Amino acid sequence: MILEKKIEREVARYLELKCGKGNYKELVNIQKTRQEFTGDMTLVVFPLLRVLKQKPEEAAEGIGDHLSGSMEEVRSYNVIKGFLNIEIDPAWWTSYLNRAMKEDILADKRRDSKIPPVIVEFSSPNTNKPLHLGHIRNNLLGISISRIIEATGKPVRKVNLVNDRGIHICKTMLAWQKWGKNITPVEAGVKGDHFVGSFYVMFEQSLKKEIKKLESEGCSEEEAFQKAPLMQEAREMLRKWENGDEETVKLWRTMNGWVYDGFDETYRALGVSFNKVYYESDTYMTGKKIVEEGLERGLLIQKEDNSVWADLGEHSLDEKLLLRSDGTSVYITQDIGTAVLRHDDFNAGEMLYVVGNEQDYHFRVLQIILKELGYEWAEKVKHISYGMVELPGGRMKSREGTVVDADDIISEMEETAHRLSAELGKLGGVPEEERREVVKMIGMGALKYFILKVDPRKNMLFNPEESIDFNGNTGPFIQYTHARVCSLRRKCRDAGINEDDSFTGVDMSSKELKLLKMLYEFPSVVSQSAADYSPALVANYVYEVAKEYNQFYHDHPVLRESDRDVQQFRLLLSVYTGKVIKKAMYLLGAEVPERM
Repeated sequence: MILEKKIEREVARYLELKCGKGNYKELVNIQKTRQEFTGDMTLVVFPLLRVLKQKPEEAAEGIGDHLSGSMEEVRSYNVIKGFLNIEIDPAWWTSYLNRAMKEDILADKRRDSKIPPVIVEFSSPNTNKPLHLGHIRNNLLGISISRIIEATGKPVRKVNLVNDRGIHICKTMLAWQKWGKNITPVEAGVKGDHFVGSFYVMFEQSLKKEIKKLESEGCSEEEAFQKAPLMQEAREMLRKWENGDEETVKLWRTMNGWVYDGFDETYRALGVSFNKVYYESDTYMTGKKIVEEGLERGLLIQKEDNSVWADLGEHSLDEKLLLRSDGTSVYITQDIGTAVLRHDDFNAGEMLYVVGNEQDYHFRVLQIILKELGYEWAEKVKHISYGMVELPGGRMKSREGTVVDADDIISEMEETAHRLSAELGKLGGVPEEERREVVKMIGMGALKYFILKVDPRKNMLFNPEESIDFNGNTGPFIQYTHARVCSLRRKCRDAGINEDDSFTGVDMSSKELKLLKMLYEFPSVVSQSAADYSPALVANYVYEVAKEYNQFYHDHPVLRESDRDVQQFRLLLSVYTGKVIKKAMYLLGAEVPERM
């Protein structure tokens, strides 16, 4: 955005000359010129007409003449109705490349410690089952959104809320008590989260049998569910837990500990970490206290069975249950408590919740209830909604044990990367000791890129085989492009070509200029990606860069180029491309190898 800012200042200066002093910068809107028109940047003239009092074409001509005369960077301009298309002198683009190589233009913007941090909540697993494919999309979105926002200069705090209490947790505890025979994950030789998850599936399968039996005896489905002995035992265990029963709490701590060990292993494989982890078992009491205080203040209603509700009628919504008749809390109760604790802990600027779109209504209600309870910062609560991820076999159901575990996906990606790399001979030049790490990079890069290239709001189909195509819109294609740049750099060093040297003016081909302009756009892509909370913008941008670079590489030799300045320009263009690719992939949470 270097040049756009300069044009913005110059347009504002022109307006001051014509109309007197004023705050004109907010009226200046500069966009990338559309492909069907000649130019690099386009000034939208219409917002300026209210101060210039001219026809659109006349105003655009006047500004174009001023910019041509006052800015050496402006080569020419043309006017299409109310749009001023500006063509930048090629010499400026080459000077930009020299500057980009000497300065760290790709560095994150300096963070202002006075700015309240953006809180990004993601992952939010339940301790009754391992992380699955849906959690992978959640975690990858969370880590990427966090990095992209950080790159714009805002401080970010990554947080996780573990759903470690509730009826679903009690189901696994009860199942282990009944059928676990006191065995531990270590004794069973099973990863802790998988071990506990198997008992959740066992409970649900046994519950189905009880419900079916009761239905055959004349009960409705709902009656059968309520009367089923297993459900009654699970509810009793939940009441014991909330009342602090020592034996129940001890079992809960033990089984959750098994799950946390498993989660940590998966997080490490995904490259995910958090600044703080909240636990529903801690925050739900805060939520209950806030709800009870809201009831005392007349902000909530209590029904005859003692249950507590929020009346959302004036928002054209239904009533929302906050406390059951037996005093136990529901999901939104702990979310109220967590939001308050989190805001107080960090003095949050924004509180982003990366949660699937099936919770759209939940977060709308959460924000409304926080407002009703008097929290002025409720507007800071934002739901980053995303679509479901499916496999070619269809949707997954954890209750039926048909979920594809995250660990299995990670393992399959690495195995597929190893097999395809071997078949295609991609790692032939990689030393043996590096191959394992490179295969891991390829597998995880394929997984992360394939998921993040899709607009978060859309449902997506994940196909492991398709994601590791070395020639398509995939992570491995982009990684291979980076490795190609690194290979070129090594060859140039061996040939005595110093990439630290600059170059004087060169006549660029249209393909060279196009690639350079694309690289210049990277900071604005990152800014837009942060504003939209969409890593897909960065992902699809870096693919286009990689694709454009490979065409350039094929048509514009470096080592065989006889003109020293042209050779140096092409080398630096390649090096800068590699830096942009590496930075973009970092923002997606992925690594890039130097050899493939």
